[in-house]
Amino acid sequence: MRILTEDAVIACQHQTGTVQLRPLQSLVTVGHRKVLVEPDPEGRSIVNCSNVGATMKPCQLTLKVETGYSDLIRIDGRRVCLDTVTGLTDGTPPGTVRYTVQNPGQNLISEVE
Repeated sequence: MRILTEDAVIACQHQTGTVQLRPLQSLVTVGHRKVLVEPDPEGRSIVNCSNVGATMKPCQLTLKVETGYSDLIRIDGRRVCLDTVTGLTDGTPPGTVRYTVQNPGQNLISEVE
């Protein structure tokens, strides 16, 4: 499992909606890019979701991460984000549209399983 950096690509399952990441910490970097920690992927804007229609609401916000925080690695007490991060968005139908990692933003460091 790869550790996520600020260059990670996280998208809604419609594949066009991209999560806008803003790292909370600047203490640890990989290749001069900040490592993402809990709760970096939560409550973030999603742009360009193509789920548009008369009764469809595009994904605009990430909700709580359900899985994907490291149980082994922490930075300043916050769990590190892994490439298994997933959770729900606020898109329609409610409670069914997920966001997932498309690219971790680095290929150098991974968590030992």
